[in-house]
Amino acid sequence: MTRLTNFFKRKSELETSQENSSKIEKKRKKIEDEQDTKSFKDLEDKYLHESWSCMLKSEIEKPYFKRLKHFLEEELKRGKTIFPPKHLIYSWSNYCSFDQIKIVIIGQDPYHNYDQAMGLCFSVPMGTILPPSLKNIFKELKSEYSDFEIPNHGCLYGWAKQGVLLLNATLTVEAHKAYSHTKKGWEEFTDKIITCISNNRQNVVFMLWGGHAQQKEKLIKSDCHCILKSAHPSPLSASRGFLGNNHFIKANEYLNQKGIKEIDWSFLPNRENL
Repeated sequence: MTRLTNFFKRKSELETSQENSSKIEKKRKKIEDEQDTKSFKDLEDKYLHESWSCMLKSEIEKPYFKRLKHFLEEELKRGKTIFPPKHLIYSWSNYCSFDQIKIVIIGQDPYHNYDQAMGLCFSVPMGTILPPSLKNIFKELKSEYSDFEIPNHGCLYGWAKQGVLLLNATLTVEAHKAYSHTKKGWEEFTDKIITCISNNRQNVVFMLWGGHAQQKEKLIKSDCHCILKSAHPSPLSASRGFLGNNHFIKANEYLNQKGIKEIDWSFLPNRENL
């Protein structure tokens, strides 16, 4: 026969076990959080392509960049979710090395919802619904190239691998808060990237869509590169100059004139097939 005192004893032991498990889980979570924080500190060593890291080494060591990293670390400590995931922040550098650049497309900041931001401006992972701006980009391509088949996905790795640098001016964002990481230091960093390209490469096409991107024009040597400007592909502005801009044809015409292989804009395979 089970005594009532034994029942309470076993219950107490169970509660103690649960409390211990909870403490272990909290400790594990704390360790993971600390690892996440530390990983921001050596993010460039892990994820920035070597062709870019040597160009940007002095920039990464500047006080403003250290303040930026501290800001990101503090945001994580507060439980904020940051997009894209850390290992994808520098995707633009790994799919388009510095010596491969033919075209630069400048976005503003990453998509701020789950399963969207992937480190390449305007691009989204396989299986994600096409954002409105990307739909308009594909619409413009279809109007320029009648044989262009609009893909059933929005992953632009195929462009990046051909030399299209898909660079956001701001490289991170807080979940569900557009522009939340602007003026934290990323713009200065990406300005340096644009300046490095302008000063050290020749015959690059810069596509500047919208007022924000066009602010970067002052960083580009117009006598060494091709600058194409229009409205942004957002539904709010696409009809005011983006649709019908013929930028994709114009970019390839320029590359062809310079003896550079054109971009196959229809090359948009699954990431696994690259």
